[in-house]
Amino acid sequence: MYLTKKHLSRRTVLKGVGATIALPFLDAMVPARTLLAKTAAAGKTRVAAIEMVHGAAGSTAFGLSKNMWSPAAVGRGFDLAPSSLSPLEPLRDYLTIISNTDCKNAEAFEPNEIGGDHFRSSAVFLTQAHPKQTEGSDVFVGPSMDQLYAQRFGQDTPIPSMQLCIENVDQSGGCAYGYACVYTDTISWAGPTTPLPMVRDPRSAFDQLFGIGATPEQRAANRRTDRSILDWVSQEVRRLSRDLGTGDRTRLQGYLEDIREIERRIQKVEAYNSSGEPRELPGAPMGIPDSYEDHVRLMFDLQAVAFAADITRVFSFKLGRDGSARVYPASGAALPFHPASHHGENENRITQFAQINKHHVSLVPYFLEKLKSIQEGEGNLLDKTLVIYGSPMGNSNVHNHKRCPLFLAGKANGHLKGGLHLKAPDATPMANVMLQLLHDLGLEDVRSFGDSTGTFSLRHDPTTI
Repeated sequence: MYLTKKHLSRRTVLKGVGATIALPFLDAMVPARTLLAKTAAAGKTRVAAIEMVHGAAGSTAFGLSKNMWSPAAVGRGFDLAPSSLSPLEPLRDYLTIISNTDCKNAEAFEPNEIGGDHFRSSAVFLTQAHPKQTEGSDVFVGPSMDQLYAQRFGQDTPIPSMQLCIENVDQSGGCAYGYACVYTDTISWAGPTTPLPMVRDPRSAFDQLFGIGATPEQRAANRRTDRSILDWVSQEVRRLSRDLGTGDRTRLQGYLEDIREIERRIQKVEAYNSSGEPRELPGAPMGIPDSYEDHVRLMFDLQAVAFAADITRVFSFKLGRDGSARVYPASGAALPFHPASHHGENENRITQFAQINKHHVSLVPYFLEKLKSIQEGEGNLLDKTLVIYGSPMGNSNVHNHKRCPLFLAGKANGHLKGGLHLKAPDATPMANVMLQLLHDLGLEDVRSFGDSTGTFSLRHDPTTI
């Protein structure tokens, strides 16, 4: 279809005192006499890389026999019911499972590195490189794939990338086994010596996304008024709405309501945590929800609105921390996370760990459905997003890095078919998958990545060969 209305810039923002709100994709942003489909397809893929630490129950011998992580069948006719991935069944058309890949660079290379897997592994997930053992500032691992993409295709967005986390990651100096804490505190590296800090507080993330250009004093003053950030741009909203068509006005209103709902939830958390009522996480900052599930959903909502407005195209999201003793009552498992992961090959304990794995995965459909509900041009945002979910560890009980859990979601602007389970040959590096993703994202000139031995095709159906 052709649109003949006045062209609105994709970088149009609503500005107020201490507030800058980017807009979602609107029909009015399509230049006159330009094909809508062609314009929408010109957008870059959004990338969300999610790390769940410490492997999966399905990487054990017992877990493999019960298909606790990846399904038994390869190709398209797989059954997710026995696996921790079963919550993804309603979205299987957007799901690409890659099983049986290894993260060799997370292994100990020297005798003095033995035992340091907890403090080395997270740095390997998106870099697929082996971290230098040091407790000092001379850290060295490698650039992460999310940052390679951000450096190439994220520089024309207000924020090239953002890094989020759920658990406490504010430790400094050395952790244990001769490794600096930063190796386990972040998964994003701008370069081999440049780790990027992760944001745990939803309020801090919200302010970064919608307070661009504001000073810390302006942000603090806005919060003290107990008003919404939307109040500061209300006149701009009314002015813009007069020039929009009915569909665009509806789309803009829904987007602003999403922002306001996120803000309300953040304010509610802050109000409770400052009330003096007992907290489940007594040492956590005021803006951190005590509920793990509420915290994760808030962070997913922030990512969804940021992608919708093209504020950033790249998120990395760390869902846990090695060694965490957190309990997840909603999983049905009584054991804390770390004790459950060290199950001693006991089948009952492995099963409890699988329940925790499933619970973590069960939070992802919320994000995927959110992306799917957001229209951009003639498609939805999930069609244009690549979600990477995995761990650099396999069997956590013995700290190995074989058969590491990994799946992709979204269509990545047509580069992923979805509805597919691909099983890699034994000893295939996960880096091969990462290298293929980099090529699909437009970095075809990257010839190798980490310990890659080549690329791994993500589009073929092995059952048709």
